[in-house]
Amino acid sequence: MQRDVGSLPLAPALRVRLVAAGFQTAQELLETGPCGLSKEIGISKEEALEALQVVRQECHGDAARTTGGSGTTRKCTALELLEEEQAQGFVVTFCSALDNILGGGIQLRKITEICGAPGVGKTQLCMQLAVDVQIPECFGGVAGEAVFIDTEGSFMVDRVADIATACVQHCQLIAEAHEEEDHLKAMETFSLESILSHIYYFRCRDYIELLAQVYLLPDFLSEHSKVVLTNQMTTRIGQSQSTLVPALGESWGHAATVRLIFHWDNNQRLATLYKSPSQKESTVPYHITPHGFRDVEPPAVTQNAQGAEMNPRKRPRREEE
Repeated sequence: MQRDVGSLPLAPALRVRLVAAGFQTAQELLETGPCGLSKEIGISKEEALEALQVVRQECHGDAARTTGGSGTTRKCTALELLEEEQAQGFVVTFCSALDNILGGGIQLRKITEICGAPGVGKTQLCMQLAVDVQIPECFGGVAGEAVFIDTEGSFMVDRVADIATACVQHCQLIAEAHEEEDHLKAMETFSLESILSHIYYFRCRDYIELLAQVYLLPDFLSEHSKVVLTNQMTTRIGQSQSTLVPALGESWGHAATVRLIFHWDNNQRLATLYKSPSQKESTVPYHITPHGFRDVEPPAVTQNAQGAEMNPRKRPRREEE
């Protein structure tokens, strides 16, 4: 990070501007950020983003060379990979049918893409996951945090509050039913306020703001392990028929590990697991309720590893009355 600005693989004119503005090291550039750099040396935000991406790549390369390449190459056995895969946790969707076809929920350390037409429930699931990722570990959760990057202005904090309240009430019922010390202790801090305070919201109104936010994400994701993204659908015109396909194209489709496609069948919402390295293609129905993402028909109560009733889809009686 202390690499001299003059040694960076940037255009000579740009290096001159940086030195004239008082920048000496790569660390100073990265700390300034794209917007600040744009103002400091009088270039566009797009040019600033491109320059900082080059600087970041160079710094990562230097770090890898310093450690003998260990920063980029990892050696392990297939058995170790299998054990790591089996040890990964999941974020439940509160729809058991969807969790089942996913193998337990949205898997950590994987990129899951949710495709679908407007209004089918993509944003609803994202808000549900932003809440569910924070469920304490003693309830079968992962006790994480969430970043919500909104490019459409569709984030509704009142809706998130409703989903969070239902989640807290469900966990409270589990704690009261089992009266285990770890459950009761977890509920002392697991509340609506704590959930909302750990959802970090960013509104990006154009592609420049989105690029800037993407530039800042690596530092956050180095400490967080789940990515969920959404994709609209578009119409592909063939010779004899037209079909709905994910809007970002086939090349983008290879970036995600798991792809879910949400669609309608008359008035019924359906979720199809279209791409997965370990699960077969399946289609299940789901509902959007006042309490969040749910099954069409509540399943029987199951138990988690701690013996607690972990059926987020079953709504407490007090909510139904």
